[in-house]
Amino acid sequence: MQVTNELTPRPEAAQAFFSDADHGPMVMVNLLKFKDKASYPDGRDPELSGRDAYNRYGVAVVDCLAAVGGHVIYSGPVTGLLLGAVEEPWDAVALAFYPSVQAMLQMVALPQYQAIEIHRYAGLAGQLNIRTKARP
Repeated sequence: MQVTNELTPRPEAAQAFFSDADHGPMVMVNLLKFKDKASYPDGRDPELSGRDAYNRYGVAVVDCLAAVGGHVIYSGPVTGLLLGAVEEPWDAVALAFYPSVQAMLQMVALPQYQAIEIHRYAGLAGQLNIRTKARP
């Protein structure tokens, strides 16, 4: 199995993901890999860790999720691996509930989301997003 962390979805992957209008409520599993040091385009906070930059995003995204009927289920650091093998484990896991695929699209279009996304890019080396079907 090959694993590739990315920061933004490829256009064909995004189109397939968001065209699934009948999916219903979902939980997004976010496997996060942080940069050692944050990298902002304007050079601010050069000593800030990638984890701390992403945490700025994580604190603010809670309100964005709530605005579209979503919420964080869990967020925390990866502390070990019991089963399987991966060359470089992820640093953290976050689970976010969305009432629909459309709600996720609405959230990323919010001006307040777009304003905080800079922290996500500054802090993340890459991630995996896995959509799961939420229990009714």
